[in-house]
Formats: sequence, C-alpha cells, structure tokens
Amino acid sequence: MATDTIAAVLQHSHFFSNLGLDDIGQVASLCRRVTYDQGDYVFRQGDHGEHLYVIADGLVHLERRVNLGNRQADVLIDTLGKGRTLGCWSALLGEPHVLMSSACVQKPTAVVELSGPALRRMMAANAAFGFNIMERLCFLLRERIQAAYGAMDRF
Repeated sequence: MATDTIAAVLQHSHFFSNLGLDDIGQVASLCRRVTYDQGDYVFRQGDHGEHLYVIADGLVHLERRVNLGNRQADVLIDTLGKGRTLGCWSALLGEPHVLMSSACVQKPTAVVELSGPALRRMMAANAAFGFNIMERLCFLLRERIQAAYGAMDRF
C-alpha cells in the first residue's frame, strides 16, 4: 500500500482523523499494510505487542480468554471494522507489555500496522503532537474499558 493510500486510511480513521495532513503524512511513513485471512489472528492474548493497527478494510473480533475454574471461555469484547484502531497501547509508554486480548479476523482484512516505539519517538519530538495522540489514546482506552465491562455484563 503506497504511503498516500496509508495516509488516506489514517485520515479516515477514528483515532487519527483530527491530525493535520503533515502529521498524517509523517505517521503514514512509519506504517505498512498487512493482510489477514478469515480465522487469522492480528495478535493473541499473551503475546508481547508493540504495534498499533488501523483497520483499512475487514472485520476483527477483540476477545479475551477467561479462566472459569475447570473450563475456559472466550469473551467477545468488541467487533471492530473499517477505521477502527487496536493494538498494544503500552508500547507508547516505552515499556514491555503482554497483550490482554486477542484480535481474531472474521473476514479477509487489511490493516495499517504502526510501530508503537516509532510513534512514541515522534510524540516525544513534538509535544503538541504527542499530547494530541495521548488524548486520543485516553478516549480509545475509555471505549475499550466500557466494552470490556459490557462484555462482563453479558457473560
């Protein structure tokens, strides 16, 4: 996927939509396109993660495996489609992190993959940009927490 196409995906995503074109272009230069088939995993619970993903096209279930004593169950946290963002947010904090959920592809899906550490360096170099990304991250984390609590209520 060409950088200008990646930039268009980022620009139309919920997470990056409020960035200026220059910032979008810089972020796009850190990205690559990755495709997945139905049944693949973008990442799995327990993996070490350091990427953010923006869904260019497709559908992903964000799910968590829970231990119920003598059995286990997969709990659907959220269903994410085009323009939605997922991944390892703690990579932005510069610390290692074990992923707490899995992202299972429900139909052929293309994502824009972004290195968390590379984005962190960009944020550190430009305080206004960094604040903007951290603010967006707070909103996204709030959405995920609400979705996780909603999943527990349905369980």
